[in-house]
Amino acid sequence: MSRLEPISDYAESELAPLFEKAEQWMGFQPNDGLLMAHKPKLLVSFFSLAKAVYDEGDVEPGLKRMIGHITSLSAGCEYCSAHTAYGAGKQGVSAEKMKAIWDFKTSQLFSEKEKAALNVGLKSGMTPNQVTDADFEALKAHFSNAAIVEIVGVISMFGFLNRWNSTFNTQLEPIPEAFYQSIKTETNE
Repeated sequence: MSRLEPISDYAESELAPLFEKAEQWMGFQPNDGLLMAHKPKLLVSFFSLAKAVYDEGDVEPGLKRMIGHITSLSAGCEYCSAHTAYGAGKQGVSAEKMKAIWDFKTSQLFSEKEKAALNVGLKSGMTPNQVTDADFEALKAHFSNAAIVEIVGVISMFGFLNRWNSTFNTQLEPIPEAFYQSIKTETNE
C-alpha cells in the first residue's frame, strides 16, 4: 500500500487529458502519476520530461527501457523495475533478454553498444555513482554526444522516479506487476 493515497478523481480534474495520454501510452493508469497529481504542476512538468526522454532522439526505445530497468534494479526500486521491464516488452525486447539483464556484460544476447549503455545505467543507479571515465569512453565508441545525453536523461529521470516511488512505497499496478513476475529470476530479486 502506498504511503500516501493517490488521487482518485483524475477523470474529472484539469489533468484528465494527461491521464488519458498516460493510459494510452502505458496501457494502465500509473499510480506514481496519481500521487504526483496532488501537486498538478509537478505532474505536468514530469509528463513533459518523460515525453522528451522517451519520444525524441536516436537511442532505440527498447534500449531506453532497458537502461531505465537496469538503473532501477541497481537502485532497488521494484516499482520502476516492473514499469521499465513492461515498457521494454512493449517495445519488442524479448523476455529472454530481460531475464538476462543482470548478466548483460557476458551474455551473447546483448550487443557491445547495449552493454556500454547498460553498464553506465547500472553504475549510475548505485550510491555513490560508480561511472568512470572509461565507461564514458565505451559509450562514446557507440553513441553520439546527443545520444549520450539521451542515455543520461533516461538514467536521471529514473533517479528521480526511483527515489519518488521507493519513498512513497507506490503500489504497483497489476499489468506491469504480472509482466515483471514473469521475467524475474533468482538473480534479479
